[in-house]
Amino acid sequence: MRRRRGPVLLLLALALSGCGGGGQATAPASAGWVPSSAAYADVCRTALPVQARDTLALIARGGPYPYRSDGIVFENREGRLPRKKRDYYHEYTVVTPGSPTRGALRVVTGAAGEQYWTGDHYDTFEEIDARC
Repeated sequence: MRRRRGPVLLLLALALSGCGGGGQATAPASAGWVPSSAAYADVCRTALPVQARDTLALIARGGPYPYRSDGIVFENREGRLPRKKRDYYHEYTVVTPGSPTRGALRVVTGAAGEQYWTGDHYDTFEEIDARC
């Protein structure tokens, strides 16, 4: 899967946080973490905006969510995530400060527990590494 990288500031934040040099996971599979696909995790959870971390906390608690469309099936029509059955992925809105609408920020989760971040309304995705 070909992925476009996020802005330079995000890469700088990743480097400074010590999470995977340049977006690649550094812990071996024997350390207990195995990426959900052949690709490495791309973004440290701690490098995400606080609103995205808030959304991840809501997902872990099972809600309540700020938008009625949170938790709906994400169909992956563009095929940017690994291909799975139709109801495998679910999407959640990340509150965008100052936006009168849902904005473009989302977290998408997979049935096996993987989590993806998109800051550009599904044009690109980065798998979230919860270890950092």
